[in-house]
Amino acid sequence: MPPVLPGWRGLLAHPRLMHHHRLVATVLAGNLALLGYGASAGWWAGPNGVPALGAAALANVALAVLVRQQYVINLLFRLATWAPVSWPLRVRASLAKVYHFGGLHVGAALAGTAWFLGQLSAMTVHGGPGGTAALLTAYAVAVLLLGMVATALPPVRSAHHDLFERVHRFGGWAALALLWAQTALVAGSPADLAGTPQAWILAVLTVSVALPWLRLRRVAVEVVRPSSHVALVHFDHGVTPFPGSSTPVSRSPLRQWHSFANVPAPGRGGFRLAVSRAGDWTGQFIDDAPEQVWIRGIPTAGVANIETLFRRVVYVATGSGIGPVLPHLLAGHVPARLVWAARRHRETFGDELVAEILASSADAVLWDTDRDGKPDILALAYRAYVEFDAEAVICISNRRLTWQVVHGLERRGIPAYGAIWDS
Repeated sequence: MPPVLPGWRGLLAHPRLMHHHRLVATVLAGNLALLGYGASAGWWAGPNGVPALGAAALANVALAVLVRQQYVINLLFRLATWAPVSWPLRVRASLAKVYHFGGLHVGAALAGTAWFLGQLSAMTVHGGPGGTAALLTAYAVAVLLLGMVATALPPVRSAHHDLFERVHRFGGWAALALLWAQTALVAGSPADLAGTPQAWILAVLTVSVALPWLRLRRVAVEVVRPSSHVALVHFDHGVTPFPGSSTPVSRSPLRQWHSFANVPAPGRGGFRLAVSRAGDWTGQFIDDAPEQVWIRGIPTAGVANIETLFRRVVYVATGSGIGPVLPHLLAGHVPARLVWAARRHRETFGDELVAEILASSADAVLWDTDRDGKPDILALAYRAYVEFDAEAVICISNRRLTWQVVHGLERRGIPAYGAIWDS
């Protein structure tokens, strides 16, 4: 392995300074600048500060909601990957960080909550339009926002992800409804409400939140279990998603949702998902395979879609991480070398799937952890990167190994990408 980059280049590649965190800091810094400028201009002082603080809060909430919208996510990926491979590698490598857009969501959500608490304080001290009813509604919104922020903290989210998901779904819906109520109380009449910018922004947010649920449907699936560890789920309901997209799946639409990478095959309708045993929900799915599941929204771009920004890439996958990689290998849009570490590939995933992978990537490195022991994934990734003369490495694995590969290569000046578990 080459040495870690010296000086500021090595510092910028540190995990704590990854693009997600930079975007969070950028949004917060922009809001602090607005706070300082507004204070010098007298925007936040006295009763007139109530609507100004509310406008700043709503603008940030709008950014936090819209940047997570499926159509917006697909648009961001499309804009970033339009860059031709003739552009300098440093520019393309930066554009490939588009999947860190969650930093905008986090920064705007934190700032929006802070602005809303400021507005609530001003309303409590100075009063404002809408009277007591508007004030009580604002307190209810504040409780919901603080609950959403608290459950989104990384330690809480990782330990209680189901709670995080429920609070964000139902708390978000309730907060949106209460913001509508508060805006209506402040406006005073339907005619005045229709003429306020806040109402139009809330209308856009309502449509954004509702769109995926308007496409909620229950579809038939065929589940094949090559082993007790993996289920291959076949969909054929008239939709063939683009390679590298994902679909949220649920057995009960108001409870848990899990997103899985779509695996379409060229020239064939429908698609597959690979579900690996990784918890109670996936374990139950494999052991008690359903005949129908719920899906919602549209196929949404995932991290590996950035491959088209590079001339040649190396894919590193462990276990069922092969699911998000396989559609790109089958599509063959970019020359790729695969490194796949798993336990007894054929016994776990089936001869048919392994044969399909080898047919699309004959020089793939398949590391059997049962036979060969625990691999040095970082060293395998670097070796494949050098031998294949690749421009980037894309890793699909668990959190620990993904960060080991991505940050280990980035700190040596090699473009590397992988999920950041920010949702």
